[in-house]
Amino acid sequence: MAENKACCQNDKGGLPKIREAVCIDTNRVYDSCADKDCLADLRVYFPPQCQETIEHATGVRCRGTEILNVFMDVEKVPFNRGCYSVDITFFFKVTVEVFTGACNPPETLCGFSTFSKKCILYGSDGNVRVYSSEYRADSDDNQLIPTNTNPRAKIQVADPICLDAKLCRPCDCCCNLNDSCMPIPHCVRRAFREEFPEDYGRSRHEERVVAVTIGIFTIIQLERDVQMLIPAYDFCIPQKECSCDTDDPCEAFRKIQFPVDSFFPPNDGSGSCCNSAGPFCACGGNS
Repeated sequence: MAENKACCQNDKGGLPKIREAVCIDTNRVYDSCADKDCLADLRVYFPPQCQETIEHATGVRCRGTEILNVFMDVEKVPFNRGCYSVDITFFFKVTVEVFTGACNPPETLCGFSTFSKKCILYGSDGNVRVYSSEYRADSDDNQLIPTNTNPRAKIQVADPICLDAKLCRPCDCCCNLNDSCMPIPHCVRRAFREEFPEDYGRSRHEERVVAVTIGIFTIIQLERDVQMLIPAYDFCIPQKECSCDTDDPCEAFRKIQFPVDSFFPPNDGSGSCCNSAGPFCACGGNS
């Protein structure tokens, strides 16, 4: 069987000599920023049948939240060459437990909330449009449509943390959607079993709503396609053979080590309260 070693190492374990310099097309990050945001008192929007339960609720507790989607737009900043504003809109799915009485069990409901923010980053200048010959089924031609000269925005978001949930009046929370004309994106609608009516933004007259506080960690980047010259050592040829012998499942099972730690948790002594405690330890038992 072949040995499992790095294909970029020589026989002595070090890096081989550089064979040539090659040009690659890759994405370069021109600017980035990291944020830790506490989004306080965001209003949660529920389907009408769930909102009826909220109207009679006596208490609410947050069970969790997740990100449904993130919309981003990149625009040039006037009079500041090379800088771009990144408009970001988060859509969260919020799960809450609603209490309607002392004798009634809590009911689990799901709604969505949204939050928008803007940041300004440096994205350098670009005056070319990029075409690609990659095939796309819904295109008039086999080539992809050209992209504009703005850099691409990329965002990385850790799992959001639901910090608080409460009942309040609509005027006491942050309503990030335009109530007079509220288009709900398709990515949000399909995340719920209940339907949101088309005139949802004009037919609501709630007396009580749910507001949540969410904490998120994000990294926002602006990147462009660039050609870079890098050193090339050799082709990366796999040196490990694939194990495809699955004819005998019992033989494959016998190669699996017995999970000792699953039956007997490791005891290194660091968690004992009786180490060097004399005849009687602090736990009240004999050593």
